[in-house]
Amino acid sequence: MRSENPGSVAERLTGRPVSGERRLSATLTEVTLDGGQVVMVKRGDRPGAVRAEAAGLRWLGDAGTVRVPAVYGDDAHWLVTERVPHGRPHRRTAARFGAGLAALHSAGAVAFGAAPPGGPGEAYIGLAPMRNTPGDDWPRWYAEQRVLPYLRRAVDDGVMRATEAAVVERVCERLPELAGPAEPPARLHGDLWNGNLLWDADGQAWLIDPAAHGGHRETDLAMLHLFGCPHLDLILEGYQHTAPLADGWSDRIPLHQLFPLLVHTVLFGRGYAEQSLAAARATLTRGRRHGG
Repeated sequence: MRSENPGSVAERLTGRPVSGERRLSATLTEVTLDGGQVVMVKRGDRPGAVRAEAAGLRWLGDAGTVRVPAVYGDDAHWLVTERVPHGRPHRRTAARFGAGLAALHSAGAVAFGAAPPGGPGEAYIGLAPMRNTPGDDWPRWYAEQRVLPYLRRAVDDGVMRATEAAVVERVCERLPELAGPAEPPARLHGDLWNGNLLWDADGQAWLIDPAAHGGHRETDLAMLHLFGCPHLDLILEGYQHTAPLADGWSDRIPLHQLFPLLVHTVLFGRGYAEQSLAAARATLTRGRRHGG
């Protein structure tokens, strides 16, 4: 019930009395339970958003590879989770996180685009709708379910011109030759930018706010590159030691960044449209360099 306050929500969903609360934003509150444990209470008003996030956290946590906040309770509008103690990124744990991320991806998914068990097909990435429609061919699925829907909306909204969109459409046409070696569906966080990677008081990395689904593991890594990430070199070192990436993976980073950049285009406007076009051109240029 949206009319409830976060404290009463925490009490209802955890079954424990509440001794205090601290509002962090319009949608997020720290609530202290009787006994001193602090939990996070998050409100989500978009249809299916809480259900998608809760299912994603459980699915990622079930792999037992990377730290993910436990889900203590959820309903149509509210989510109660474990609180991550605030800390700073630490070099000594970055490679360990990279190894854990590789193991998480290797835990797999039933198909590209598969929603987490119990999660809705109509989900979200940030504030943007994201449809989880399963497919068995990554290049076709990525074009049809992750790139083209946001490209069309960007054109419809007037943020990108149809003549500009043609370069992204060209990438989609050539995806079978640009995608690199075929890989099985990976268990993705799905929105793995630096803001969704928290470091606790012991320097351990945690994943929050997923847009979890089955996808290509290079997509998560490309998103870590997109806005910068502390100790990314060590994260990649740990990842490569655990599950080496296919040759040419770094040249495919712009291809995998097309999806989040187009999402940002429809949410935040023209600046990201230009970044999307630059990523598309870089993908085609690197494809020609490799004979694609």
